[in-house]
Amino acid sequence: MTTEEFIRVMDSGDVIPGGSPIHEKMHELSQEAIRITMEINNAYHNHDEIIALMSELTGCKVDETLGLFPPFYTDCGKNIRFGKRVFVNSGCKFQDQGGIIVGDDVLIGHNCVIATLNHVMDPDRRADMIPAPVRIGNKVWVGANVTILQGVTIGDGAIIAAGAVVNKDVPPRTIVGGVPARVLKQI
Repeated sequence: MTTEEFIRVMDSGDVIPGGSPIHEKMHELSQEAIRITMEINNAYHNHDEIIALMSELTGCKVDETLGLFPPFYTDCGKNIRFGKRVFVNSGCKFQDQGGIIVGDDVLIGHNCVIATLNHVMDPDRRADMIPAPVRIGNKVWVGANVTILQGVTIGDGAIIAAGAVVNKDVPPRTIVGGVPARVLKQI
């Protein structure tokens, strides 16, 4: 299975059976992601080197305006797309098999987790996974220690307060916070 075929299957939102060929491809890509993120995280790299490593990790050219403070973790890498002028602070963890799309002018704070997979609730099928993308609009500010769960879309200009757990869509120009996140005010 090619990486392109893998991405098409993951983007379909179909259940991924545990032990299936697509599940095996997930593990293959995770090994490549571990290798690249170990390189990013365990040596100093200038900006151009970070851009080259992130381009290798994602499998596509990352815009030169991306800012990244390592360490950075992902268990796939191939289903992340960054816009322009994105800044990702240190300690972030992206579980991107289901797709992570980050718009332009986005700030992502320390230690954020973005998860795009969930397991089937049936205990007899618990190894099966359901992918769903996370979409972060333009000019979004994600505070430190935020967790964004699968299938969430964050609208343009929104602010996610530090420590929030976002389990549903966030309207544009809205500030949300808490566990689970709730609307605090409009901008």
